[in-house]
Amino acid sequence: MRLDRFLSNLPRFNRQDVRQLLASGRVRVDGQVSRDGRDQVRVFSCIELDAEVLQAGKAARYFMLHKPVGVVSATEHPEHRTVLDLLDAPDKHELHLAGRLDLNTSGLLLITNDGQWSRRVTAPSGKQPKVYLVDSEDPIDPACIEAFARGLYFRFEDLVTRPAELQILAPRQARLTLYEGRYHQVKRMFGHFQNKVVGLHRLSVGAIQLDERLCPGQYRALTAEEIAGFANH
Repeated sequence: MRLDRFLSNLPRFNRQDVRQLLASGRVRVDGQVSRDGRDQVRVFSCIELDAEVLQAGKAARYFMLHKPVGVVSATEHPEHRTVLDLLDAPDKHELHLAGRLDLNTSGLLLITNDGQWSRRVTAPSGKQPKVYLVDSEDPIDPACIEAFARGLYFRFEDLVTRPAELQILAPRQARLTLYEGRYHQVKRMFGHFQNKVVGLHRLSVGAIQLDERLCPGQYRALTAEEIAGFANH
């Protein structure tokens, strides 16, 4: 919320008090004096008045997980183990998923408690590339390359998919780059050519690549550089 609203919500201050506090430079946001009531206050912001801490601010947390097959992309599930069950992190109930992978899809999954950051990761308008390794039941028809680049019509949504890049690596394996995330999109695209996807593994989202040192089920904190990759998208 706005800084002036945050201060006005405190019982001891009215709007006139807030204007005076800001004008006098007595309010600091994350260590910096703020005189603009329009400045945004987040749950991670430290707000101080003189030497008094009005909001300590939570620590923002960001993880990459190598999701295994058979684990649900959810925070809780009545039947299956979830990705949060794989994390040994304090207050993990505060975390959520920045995107999802199907039960039988493995690979890079991003987990955070920063809602604004995760919205940038998953925003349809962001057009962040998502790269997958695809294994198919039958040999991949080279015609898929042009068809995927042109876009396929999805009748259920009545839309044409965004252009996608397909690189055939072996007769039954390819690298696919998508710029959106439709329901079961990869399986439906290959299904257009009557070819079943038997293995799907996400390699990267935007500039964040799955750490090859992570075994399925393992995770690590994102680096500052990886986090910043979605700071302005």
